[in-house]
Amino acid sequence: MPLIILFLLFVSNPVYAYIGPGMGIGIFIMIILFIISIVLFLFSCLYYPFKILFQKLKKKKL
Repeated sequence: MPLIILFLLFVSNPVYAYIGPGMGIGIFIMIILFIISIVLFLFSCLYYPFKILFQKLKKKKL
């Protein structure tokens, strides 16, 4: 399998393709939104357990 990939890398012809500004902006926004969704997921996974813990600690003090 690796030999096939190496063969295709060295034998393939260059492709002259153009990605217009609309497609480029779409891909850029998609990447940014994917990163934001990962950050929000991690924040929500960490926020709620700490929120419950702090509420329990606050009730314990009172």
